[in-house]
Amino acid sequence: MRGFWYNNANKNKGVSAMTMLATNEVLSLKPLDKIRLVDELLLSLDMPNKELDEIWAEESERRIDAYEVGRTQSHDVYEVLAKYNR
Repeated sequence: MRGFWYNNANKNKGVSAMTMLATNEVLSLKPLDKIRLVDELLLSLDMPNKELDEIWAEESERRIDAYEVGRTQSHDVYEVLAKYNR
């Protein structure tokens, strides 16, 4: 199953052949490699935003508090990543 952009790429004159080739390569990657690539792409688009940073800081504190009082559980990062590294 392909997304809207991929299915309509031929209609979009702004999509380069290089982008189409890269997309095909990326889609053939293992899930964990795709996650790494998505992470890098998102980081490359990240712009500083003080308001958003404050919101995430508050959310982080709420999550830590929830963990400390037993309202949430933690999962070993290696077990989670192993699930996607097949």
